[in-house]
Amino acid sequence: MKHYITVDGGTTNTRVTLMQADTPLQTVRIPFGARASMTDPQALPSAIKNAIDTLLNAHGLKETEIERILASGMITCEFGLCPLPHIAAPAGIRELHASMHEVVMESISHIPFVFIRGVKTVGETVADTDMMRGEETELMGLLSSDLTPNTLYILPGSHSKLIETDHAGRICRFATMLTGEMIASLAEGTILKDAVDLSITDRDPAFLLDGCKYAMEHGINEALFKVRILKNLFSRTPVEVYSFFLGVILSSEIQAILRATPTRVVIGGKAQIKKATECLLRSLSKKEIVTVSDADVDVSSSRGAIRIYEYQK
Repeated sequence: MKHYITVDGGTTNTRVTLMQADTPLQTVRIPFGARASMTDPQALPSAIKNAIDTLLNAHGLKETEIERILASGMITCEFGLCPLPHIAAPAGIRELHASMHEVVMESISHIPFVFIRGVKTVGETVADTDMMRGEETELMGLLSSDLTPNTLYILPGSHSKLIETDHAGRICRFATMLTGEMIASLAEGTILKDAVDLSITDRDPAFLLDGCKYAMEHGINEALFKVRILKNLFSRTPVEVYSFFLGVILSSEIQAILRATPTRVVIGGKAQIKKATECLLRSLSKKEIVTVSDADVDVSSSRGAIRIYEYQK
């Protein structure tokens, strides 16, 4: 069986995974992403090199036994490891395979890197123009087991994506929400720091729904301050306060999903936001809701990268 190393490069985190065929053997998680290169250009290359060496040593493998290093995500952005332009939608596995970029980066490894480009839509206004890096690869990993027409794919994360695909499984339109970064920035960089505990993994469905509905009716700006009101004047529990806060943040995303034409919704992405999104949609929508398991989400980018690389016409 072939061995691959995949690099899933995010804005704030990077994952380097050793794969045997489509089975993950081990993942090294790097606690920073492409954004770190803005202040230290050598930080990410050095960390990736160390991760690759760790994986090879742990499994007794030589560089010659690795087929390729398959890299996708923010690692191809303007301050990433290998800046590459996006390809234009509609784009599916055929277009992603045809646009791969192979290069040897000897300062990191003698194993050839194959970089997978991001996807963009270009319109006459900002409303129909968007871009993604990494989600296209994650989506191809999900599509290998799920390809149904009239489906909207939700990929929660630092930059959450709402992706519509056509009958051939090509990305045809999508929207980006700054969901994950908003959660972190508001909870850590504003007066809400005293109210919102991001270590909480539980949620209260009633307060989650209340936060979402309040923001839909009164706007996110006003709704966010109510998070502080709940803590200070109503003495609500940390779980209730956090749930209301999360509902507020997700309100715009939920509204966009409700407006979307597809009647079927598949939710992947980060577990905490994924579960909250599912909870809200089951309360507010009559669409068919399918939630991808955490295990399948965790390996979707790696499987998608291999699927793109091995694609044959």
